[in-house]
Amino acid sequence: MLLTLWNLFKAFGVATLLGYGGGPSIIPLYEHQVVSRYHWLDSEDFGRALAFGNAFPGPIATKLAAYIGFKVAGWAGAAVALIAVVLPTALVMIALSGIMMKLSGNPTIKGMIRGVQPVIFVMLAMLAWDFVKYAFQPMNGPVPFLPLLLAAAFFVMVQYYQINAVWGIVLALVVGGLFMRGS
Repeated sequence: MLLTLWNLFKAFGVATLLGYGGGPSIIPLYEHQVVSRYHWLDSEDFGRALAFGNAFPGPIATKLAAYIGFKVAGWAGAAVALIAVVLPTALVMIALSGIMMKLSGNPTIKGMIRGVQPVIFVMLAMLAWDFVKYAFQPMNGPVPFLPLLLAAAFFVMVQYYQINAVWGIVLALVVGGLFMRGS
């Protein structure tokens, strides 16, 4: 059990420290640790956990860590995974905040930040590409393309009508509960 808890701490701690740019950029790193390295979940289960976690408020990194930690090692696993997500980055941020404030105008630092942005974009695009196979599977029934229709409606609502994304999530939960039960 201690080895499992240590592996949870390492997996989430390392991924979080390498996930420059926040929660969404961390997800592919979590997926690598959870699916490829430790085999705690398969890709489909990870995709479901990600979808489910995104339906609730709060940072996706902490929700995924708590869920996966709990699934792997119960409450102790959830606690260790959450500590691994929060503690290392908090300590690094506290230690480096003064230095970064002094160097924020440095052209090299600005260049480094601009240089990493395309890499973060690619990580997010890879995650989206992996997620597409689960999100847009055709369904049985009268509207086989309902997942795609739901995605398009969400995009239009949020992008063009500036409706709060929460309402799109609520709509998706209702539509899924009513029309996507048997899929």
